[in-house]
Amino acid sequence: MMGWRATHPEVEVDCVEADRAVLLAGLSAGEIDMTILMGAMGHNGFRCQPLWSERMLVALPASHPFAERNVVHWTDLRGERFLLPAADPGPEMRDILLGRLSVSSASPDIRMRQSSRETILSILGGGCGVSIVCEGSTGAHYPDVIYRPIHGEQGPALVGYSGYWREDNGNPALRRFLGFITKRHALPFDFLP
Repeated sequence: MMGWRATHPEVEVDCVEADRAVLLAGLSAGEIDMTILMGAMGHNGFRCQPLWSERMLVALPASHPFAERNVVHWTDLRGERFLLPAADPGPEMRDILLGRLSVSSASPDIRMRQSSRETILSILGGGCGVSIVCEGSTGAHYPDVIYRPIHGEQGPALVGYSGYWREDNGNPALRRFLGFITKRHALPFDFLP
């Protein structure tokens, strides 16, 4: 975003953080030009384009036995208590955990909290569980909390992010932004309708 602002200072950018349903409703109503969401699910009337991937990390207390490891595998995480926000991206993370950790009739211990991701991370140092985050959300540091990359059978666990916009959106700033990210990140898609 900083690169865009530096090359297009005349365009005012207003960022909105909200649950997936709110963002998609804003997109549908024309109140939001583009939204970036975890995953790549089709939504009627919206163009969807994968943009980037980030590594998934486990956030855990510094006193946790896994803190000594450089990498934690999905199979290592069976039996852990996971704390996730009930708001986005918590439900997506829960679905990933269910898909990766459910074995036979046993499901992982996942606690959805009516708290922000930041609040959950701030209490992990007390030893009340672990959480799952994406690499991009590790800029803030919390007392006695560390991050370790998660690996699966094929290597690092990744989660993708996709951009969504309406094909009929005529905002020239949106077209310029799509051109900017396509060129800057060498994305192989044509954003013109």
